[in-house]
Amino acid sequence: MGEEAKQILAVITTDRNKVTGAVPIFIADNEEEKQKTALFLAKTLDAMVHDLENGIYFIVRH
Repeated sequence: MGEEAKQILAVITTDRNKVTGAVPIFIADNEEEKQKTALFLAKTLDAMVHDLENGIYFIVRH
């Protein structure tokens, strides 16, 4: 099995005006929902959550 490229699988935010792009974007109603969604997606996709510290989380498979 060869080395897979890192790829962003999803973005989670509470502010839809901060994101755009070709990956799935999940808009949460609040911080708690954003955290739960990010953790669930990361676990399901066997990936990691990264916090940009500007209200945006993204999920990356390493």
